[in-house]
Amino acid sequence: MAELISVILTTFDREDALAAVLRSLARQQDRGFEVIVADDGSGPATAAIVAAWKDRIGVPLGQVWQEHHDFRAAEIRNRAILASRGDYCLFLDGDCLVRSDFIAVHRQLAERGWFVTGNRALLSADLTAMVLHDGVAAESWGFNMWMTQRRNGGINRLGPMLNLPLGPLRKLRPQAWQGARSCNLAVWRSDLDRVDGFDAAFSGWGREDSDLLVRLLHSGVRRKDGAYATGVLHLWHAEADRSRLTENQQWLDDVIASNRIKAERGMSTLAATPTRTATRVASLAQSQRS
Repeated sequence: MAELISVILTTFDREDALAAVLRSLARQQDRGFEVIVADDGSGPATAAIVAAWKDRIGVPLGQVWQEHHDFRAAEIRNRAILASRGDYCLFLDGDCLVRSDFIAVHRQLAERGWFVTGNRALLSADLTAMVLHDGVAAESWGFNMWMTQRRNGGINRLGPMLNLPLGPLRKLRPQAWQGARSCNLAVWRSDLDRVDGFDAAFSGWGREDSDLLVRLLHSGVRRKDGAYATGVLHLWHAEADRSRLTENQQWLDDVIASNRIKAERGMSTLAATPTRTATRVASLAQSQRS
């Protein structure tokens, strides 16, 4: 079982959503985790949100930042991994609300030799506005409320809101990477070190998370499904710029066809040249008060 879990929370200039996600993390039943906000070049408003939540979230909270040059989620996640202290990394997007048992269930599912992929429900634009502008804590709703929202178009599906004891059924797709996303993904730190983390050669939106999973599978780590247990609530946003998707897909296809394990531009590149991009890490210790 994992000891300290490092929640790596990716964000860029969406401080209202980040505040809502931090609120949901503050309500976790399991307190054995830290949060590293992986900030891909946001302005001062995001740093202010992190500072405001330091004394409220109840667990260590830090921030890693890099200058914004296009979409570089892979690189900022690597920076956050290097700044983390946990033996288990749980990747979450800064627009995904979590229910109060999220950390506890992920801890229960953690198993050496396996990464855990979760699922998500997409919220409508109207329901997202209620969460962000009216302060509605949708992550605290019960299943009956979600049934109502499904009928009214507030979410796209009910499956992620279910909690089912699937047991060995969670291991039916040990070699599958398709359909998994880094907005809800748990990987042992030792396995991330083995593959050298995400590959920063991916620039622009798309496929950097699939690349990580393919290389983990190449290294012998297997997939365990966290669906119907770890579902998150993905706040609505406009579709990202996908102009680099074709290029990134070709890069992924090449990785799939190979036996490559290590990232071309992974964590070791950053560790060797720590000053090549501006980085700041907010103090974690201040949040760990008795």
